[in-house]
Amino acid sequence: MSAGLLRYLGARGLRALLTVLGVVTLVFLLVRAVPGDPVDAILGDQASAGDRAALRTALHLDAPLLSQYALFVGDVANGTLGHSFRRSDETVSSLIAQVFPATLALALAAFVIAWLLALPLGSLAAMKRNSAWDTGARAVALFGLAVPSIWLGPLLILLFGVVLRVLPLPGDEDAGLRGLLLPALTIGAALSAVLTRQTRGAMIEVLSEQYILAARARGVSRVKVVFVHGLRNALLPVMTVGAAQLGAVLSGTVITEKIFEREGLGSLFLDAFFARDIPVVQGCVLVVALLYVGVNLAVDVAYGLVDPRVRLS
Repeated sequence: MSAGLLRYLGARGLRALLTVLGVVTLVFLLVRAVPGDPVDAILGDQASAGDRAALRTALHLDAPLLSQYALFVGDVANGTLGHSFRRSDETVSSLIAQVFPATLALALAAFVIAWLLALPLGSLAAMKRNSAWDTGARAVALFGLAVPSIWLGPLLILLFGVVLRVLPLPGDEDAGLRGLLLPALTIGAALSAVLTRQTRGAMIEVLSEQYILAARARGVSRVKVVFVHGLRNALLPVMTVGAAQLGAVLSGTVITEKIFEREGLGSLFLDAFFARDIPVVQGCVLVVALLYVGVNLAVDVAYGLVDPRVRLS
């Protein structure tokens, strides 16, 4: 491994570490800025002053802010992320581990749907630039960007679950993989819109390169030129944008999981947020933030490995 590559990886790793430290601090501060008292959420308004004071001490809510921050950093360091206020016998990391596979499956399904929609639409729009196909593809992308998931989700339920009755309704325990389709489409629609626009722009740029024109002059079919030579070289910037959208996909699960009555990180976060369960809220936010940083670091490193020009710059 060359010295230049080692320096490149070291610089990216240091930047990721500093980002993680900043995320930990930011999560801690933002969660405590949210209005509401966890003691009120747990005991209610009828609790005595003594009970409220005792619970506040037990939860370390009366400790100085720096002491609370030190406890939080310690919980992050030991991997427990603290203990839930409502279920003190369970660590936050164990609660997240129980629901994270469902969120991960939903996010991956949304990614697959987004890519399956974006690559052909973006490529077709680039091939037939300024035609009716191009206008239609851009209209679909605009629709995906404009329609929020909180509206699209119920609309899909009404169409496919109530009117057509071809897909299960929310809460159906026997839905299996079929129950994953509508929530994944709800999240993937916005992502596919972003990827379609990026694919179209990247493909238009690649198709104007000299080697593409030379391949066409040699008699290579247009389909092969577009999907073998063009799309392969246009994928790098599209992959970068796709990875950058991970945060949007994971944050989209918060509303979508509630709409479709699915367990997951989003549902856990919302339940904890309304119950003012601070350790669970900050644990969920931290996990999403770390995933976002980790995926972007992996893509950044992979981009540098694939394209030496990035390392040299």
